[in-house]
Amino acid sequence: MARNSRIEWTSHTFNPWWGCTKVSPACDNCYAETWARRTGYSGIWGTQAGRRELSEANWRQPYKWDIAAKTLGRRALVFCASMADVFEWKGGLTPLRTRLWETILQTPNLDWLLLTKRPHLISRLAPWQDDWPMNVWVGTTVENQRFAEKRIGHLTNLPCEYRFLSCEPLLEPIDLTPWLGSLDWVIVGGESAPKSKCRPINRTWVRHIRDQCVKAGVAFHFKQWGNIVLDDLIVGKPHWKSKQVNGRELDGRTWDELPRKYRAEIGEAA
Repeated sequence: MARNSRIEWTSHTFNPWWGCTKVSPACDNCYAETWARRTGYSGIWGTQAGRRELSEANWRQPYKWDIAAKTLGRRALVFCASMADVFEWKGGLTPLRTRLWETILQTPNLDWLLLTKRPHLISRLAPWQDDWPMNVWVGTTVENQRFAEKRIGHLTNLPCEYRFLSCEPLLEPIDLTPWLGSLDWVIVGGESAPKSKCRPINRTWVRHIRDQCVKAGVAFHFKQWGNIVLDDLIVGKPHWKSKQVNGRELDGRTWDELPRKYRAEIGEAA
């Protein structure tokens, strides 16, 4: 699915700014912070740090993608944001967020995936209440049961067109059944991190979420195993491998499902 993004479940990735503050265990080995440090932007993480503003060329990209999608007659998915959290409560971000809302409204051929670890702030920071644009999907990250219970209720109360979860990095088994009737899509993945820090994913945890989704008729996407994979039937110390070696097959196949309603909209067979 990815074209101008390395992320498997989207076509493009757009960032209105770089930088964030860590808020839960999913953030411990943040890939965005690691990438920012590698590229010379180490001072943009934390409550007291500033955020990196992006260029005008960056802001023009969604308009180019929108024209291309219209020309091709096929909608494109845009993940916003891989290097930040759109709903972070921080001074100075309001003008950039306002510009993002305007960009979303001016690119009707793009479907914007807004993923946050702060769903309790969505209603306060989004400009829409009961009139969410059709091209906005809203998701939240749930890495364990505690944060599933803390975050998902804020998401399911939103009157947006699509609601989704990112269970990545998946750190323990999660029971999603209380909320699946109000969700459209679940993404699952293991952690990619250095050997000394990486936390394992268990195959049984992934199968459990997949089976919940299949039973509820909710689209399931398995992104990757990550670097350390456990199996309940194997005793012994798990070994770190590259995520490319571990791959993304689950029980002999890849899972790249999209919400059934969306597939109908873009003309794909269910």
